[in-house]
Amino acid sequence: MRRREFITFLGGAAAVWPLDARGQQSARIPRLGFLTPTSGPTTNHQALYDALIRLGYREDQNLIIERRYAAGNDRLSILAADLAHANVDVIVTESTPAAVAAKNATRDSNRDGDCR
Repeated sequence: MRRREFITFLGGAAAVWPLDARGQQSARIPRLGFLTPTSGPTTNHQALYDALIRLGYREDQNLIIERRYAAGNDRLSILAADLAHANVDVIVTESTPAAVAAKNATRDSNRDGDCR
């Protein structure tokens, strides 16, 4: 009889364990920074949002998106620094100049110790 009780206990624990693990996850919402030299959303933005939705992310539910539109390359470094100081977890870009600006902004902010 003890063997059945033990097996029942293990089966119950195995059924509850995934729920318990999910309950212990961090309540922190990831923050994504989006930096682009355009003046507004493009088809690349929609492709990114569609991919995020397929991965289970919903803006303002379990993901925060910080958007910065430069409307030309001359403001990219300023906007990249703004994203770095906003403590986003990742910066997504769609051009080489934007990627370079993000790289420089995150390198500089890490050196200062102000941002991640």
